[in-house]
Amino acid sequence: MSLKDQEKQKLDIPEKLPLLPVRDIVVFPHMVLPLFVGREISIKAIEEALAGNRMVFLAAQRSSEVESPEPDDIYTIGSVGTIMRMLKLPDGRVKILVQGIAKGRITSFQQTAPYHTVRIEKVADPAPTESSLEVEAAVRTVKELMGKVVAFGKFTVPDIISVIENLDDPGRLADMIASNLGLKVETAQEVLEILNPLQRLGKINDLLTKEVDVLTVQQKIQSEAKGEMDKTQREYFLREQLKAIQKELGESDERAEEVQEFRNKIEEAAMPEKVAKEAERQLKRLEKMHPDSAEASTVRTYLEWLVELPWNVATKDKLDLIAAKKVLDEDHYDLERVKDRILEYLAVRKMKEKMKGPILCFLGPPGVGKTSLGKSIARALGREFVRISLGGIRDEAEIRGHRRTYVGSLPGRIIQGIKQAGTNNPVFMMDEIDKVGMDFRGDPSAALLEVLDPEQNHSFSDHYLGVPFDLSNVMFIMTANQIDPIPAPLRDRMEIIDISGYTTEEKVGIARNYLIPRQLSEHGVKTGKVAFTDAALDLMIMQYTREAGVRNLEREIANVLRKIARKLAEGKEKRFKITPSNVNQYLGIPKFLPEAEQEQDEVGVATGLAWTPTGGDIIRIEATLMKGKGALTLTGHLGDVMKESAHAALSYIRSKEKELGIKSDLFAKSDIHIHVPAGAIPKDGPSAGITMATALASLLTGKAVRRDVAMTGEVTLRGRVLPIGGLKEKILAAKRAGMKTVVLPKRNEKDLEEVPRHVQRGLDLVFAEHMDAVLSAAFNIRKTPSVMAKTITKTQREKQRKRARIASTVATV
Repeated sequence: MSLKDQEKQKLDIPEKLPLLPVRDIVVFPHMVLPLFVGREISIKAIEEALAGNRMVFLAAQRSSEVESPEPDDIYTIGSVGTIMRMLKLPDGRVKILVQGIAKGRITSFQQTAPYHTVRIEKVADPAPTESSLEVEAAVRTVKELMGKVVAFGKFTVPDIISVIENLDDPGRLADMIASNLGLKVETAQEVLEILNPLQRLGKINDLLTKEVDVLTVQQKIQSEAKGEMDKTQREYFLREQLKAIQKELGESDERAEEVQEFRNKIEEAAMPEKVAKEAERQLKRLEKMHPDSAEASTVRTYLEWLVELPWNVATKDKLDLIAAKKVLDEDHYDLERVKDRILEYLAVRKMKEKMKGPILCFLGPPGVGKTSLGKSIARALGREFVRISLGGIRDEAEIRGHRRTYVGSLPGRIIQGIKQAGTNNPVFMMDEIDKVGMDFRGDPSAALLEVLDPEQNHSFSDHYLGVPFDLSNVMFIMTANQIDPIPAPLRDRMEIIDISGYTTEEKVGIARNYLIPRQLSEHGVKTGKVAFTDAALDLMIMQYTREAGVRNLEREIANVLRKIARKLAEGKEKRFKITPSNVNQYLGIPKFLPEAEQEQDEVGVATGLAWTPTGGDIIRIEATLMKGKGALTLTGHLGDVMKESAHAALSYIRSKEKELGIKSDLFAKSDIHIHVPAGAIPKDGPSAGITMATALASLLTGKAVRRDVAMTGEVTLRGRVLPIGGLKEKILAAKRAGMKTVVLPKRNEKDLEEVPRHVQRGLDLVFAEHMDAVLSAAFNIRKTPSVMAKTITKTQREKQRKRARIASTVATV
């Protein structure tokens, strides 16, 4: 069709035309393009146009997702187009070739079914009001920008520049460029609706300027990427050549694959820069080594450790204090102080995201739940749990690792535990830190100083790794039975939390809430089949276990349930009730008898309190008098400290012979024998002095010591009572033994806060500063206010004041 014919068609455009809504494109005047039509209303509109003057109005949809557009879904300004060709496709669609001939505006919709018919009006470009120079400058600028865009390879339409160069009309030029610029529908429609040709060309100028800027940056990125790609290609070709050479030499390609695999793992491990450099250096060494050499095996193992460590992997803490408290209460009975400490840590962690992990040390006898408490802490925090045992370790390399000087060397237990956890912030428990030894291979406890020091462990250096590893996020928990074997520098770096033994009432509660349900589950016995009475549990605790914790109690419960499980399996009975009368049927003869042999107060026998690794215990110290020459005999496997206490006690008693009413020639004509029963058990410690002095005073005066009085404390030559340790354990031992009165050093009164109230209940605690107060409590006699025993109960203080007011003479023993 000639230009003249087109101009004639423009003049003959009817006011009413079928509407063809188009998606994802805006049709400009003088634009020729193919369209694929598949919607029914569009196909009927094309058929109507072909049946008439072949004209159709092309308007863009506001949203391409609308299948059945309504009048509001279609832009009002579009283009009148002529259908040049039409082809029906096998799938039912129609392909047409249309050419825009003029711009138009929809004034109204005449019909919407079975196709849209619209009334339109032609929209002509207004005559230019700008000068010819201004128009020419704008046209030339746009053509230059278009040339730059084409130079970047933006367009694939052939001869687009030659067509544009022959256009001088600003409106036609703007429409031509807009139709070939690949604009979004919204932007293209905006250009179409600008009626002023020069303004429309200015809009195109802005779009081309932005496109040139984008293409410039894109070309820069592509150039850089191409440079990297060329480098990568060059390295690839070199590696391929190297592989070919190695193949000719008979060497396997497995080494190259292994090296590449290590290189990928190094990148994925997100190592610190210093560690990554060392890993890359070792990898280059591995590339140059023969794969079967011993050194290659050592380097390979080293690289495996480096890439498998969690350098940048951490679990997120659960900072819900209520949920954490619930977890701790579910897993452990009592232990309020420990639980409060963990909740305090969580609270601080919630307030401050970055904080150093605490170094806790749970101190207490076996079986009180130190290790299981660490697991509960990890569960409450949502962290991984790692446990290692330090008992018997004598080699420093167990902590710091072995140097890479021989085949088979490995990192220390710390790094091994971190690898096992898979995160760099686990709860790391080290059991039995008090049993670490030392020999010619070094001192492991000294090596632990760096691990447990918050100021140093952010760069812990393992001898095997040779690069620092950050341990500051790890929550270290130590356990120990005794604090004395722990070196002072190591003890200074830890926060000691004392977990003493349990009372009988607490053990019953633990058995009810934890031990019995767990053993029922492990033995496959349903809950309703077995019932333990509290009295039966009391009997099992007192006569079948003697411990501070509950480990043996759980074993005895398991013994009972095994026998019950057998009976249930044999179908003999359906329900079982464990009472004091039938406990011996399941557990046999009691293993421990309570200290009930002393049925009355005796002369020369005093009850002392001792601390043991399994908790507190009572000891009966006996003294007897024989004819002799004043010798002192000590038996019972006593240590040096207890022997010194015995001599000091005897010297004090001899210095008070007049006040106590002892004959002066008694010591010269008699020998004294002090014996502590259970002689096969070593006994030592500075807490039996007042007990020995009391036994001697009873022996030499003939006064019986109250059998329900227990005591602990060291004595000086002047009779002063010195403080002791292990107060809670000793009070627990006195309560288990059924003591009524406990004599303690006055200076230990401040430590009473660590003893729970329910443990103190039922005990008359007497705090003595001098031996006179000890003897007063032991013999149940009155003293003057200056030497009166100090008690902690209000009733006892009132009795002391009353006795002091009515006392007219000083009683002598």
